[in-house]
Amino acid sequence: MADNNLRIVVEKNPSESKLSELNIKCWPKWGCSPGKYQLKFDAEETCYLLKGKVRVYPKGSAEFVEFGAGDLVTIPKGLSCTWDVSVAVDKHYKFESSSPPPSSSR
Repeated sequence: MADNNLRIVVEKNPSESKLSELNIKCWPKWGCSPGKYQLKFDAEETCYLLKGKVRVYPKGSAEFVEFGAGDLVTIPKGLSCTWDVSVAVDKHYKFESSSPPPSSSR
């Protein structure tokens, strides 16, 4: 059963002023090619997609959250999920703690 506290928040097309305020252009970048990825988030991640399209299926749930280029996304700490990437992703990201990035396996 999915944990309802582990919700992914998607903000469509945030304003330039919000992106500047967050200093997103100084965040590290990460990308991946299309495919399915099993991820576990050991820290809350905020990311801004420059390119791509993703459906995220939280573990234990048949529902998914979809986001893509231009979206600002917050992924909660503790979420285990499958990323189904249909269009290659290029994103800026930031973790809320000093925890390592999510572990990934294909």
